[in-house]
Amino acid sequence: MRERTAELRQANQQLKAEIAERIRAEEIVQRTQADLAHVARVTTLGELAASIAHEVNQPLMAVVINGDACLEWLCRAQPDLQEAREAVARIIAEGNRAGEIIRRIRALFKNSPLQKVPVNVNDLIQDIGALTQRELIRFDVSLRTELKSALPPVLGDRVQLQQVILNLVVNAIEAMSGITGRPRELQIRSECDADGVLVTFQDTGPGLPIAQPERIFGAFFTTKPDGLGMGLSIGRTIIEAHGGKLWATNAGDGAIFQFRLPIHTEVA
Repeated sequence: MRERTAELRQANQQLKAEIAERIRAEEIVQRTQADLAHVARVTTLGELAASIAHEVNQPLMAVVINGDACLEWLCRAQPDLQEAREAVARIIAEGNRAGEIIRRIRALFKNSPLQKVPVNVNDLIQDIGALTQRELIRFDVSLRTELKSALPPVLGDRVQLQQVILNLVVNAIEAMSGITGRPRELQIRSECDADGVLVTFQDTGPGLPIAQPERIFGAFFTTKPDGLGMGLSIGRTIIEAHGGKLWATNAGDGAIFQFRLPIHTEVA
């Protein structure tokens, strides 16, 4: 009996050690995935540096213009205080706008731990639309959004979900950059169905380059000469970590990327 007890104790200790080792291995995998996601995010933002600079410069230019106008109203023989007040109010609004743009960019650059909170996907789409505005203009791509009003929130990490949307938008713009003879258009739709919140990205580019769309989600698969081939792979990992699904299909002239996320439980 004593030997049997010793054997059970030893087996129990070995099992605990194996469980602890498995937990450590999972933590290492999670940290590695987070680091890869951060590298991909920073790389994409680097490519969009001109667009980001343009977005920050717009409110700053508005601040200067309204500041000059304010001085003009005040320096008149009879100062127009009402016009000056309105100019100052515009300065404050544009300053806050610039601060919000910088806050979003800093959040995307940070490599912070996963923080899941209720998130409105429509807000994320609009944020990324603003950040990529210059790229859309540069490549003559029109962005159309059909966002479901009163869309229920999902439970997710805001920065990581923004990264997925950013990557899908940039990929669509680049895919359409060589298209001639038809409009370059990116349509983003959000809706709610029985399975959750569904977001669709449909472009008018050349479509998926292979017969097996699933291959594009493989790590290091890329059709770009200088691409890392990690964007879609990381995007799928992020969506699946949020309990959702990301997939792609061809649609005549263009490609369709879609992801679905479960509705936040408390709301559901």
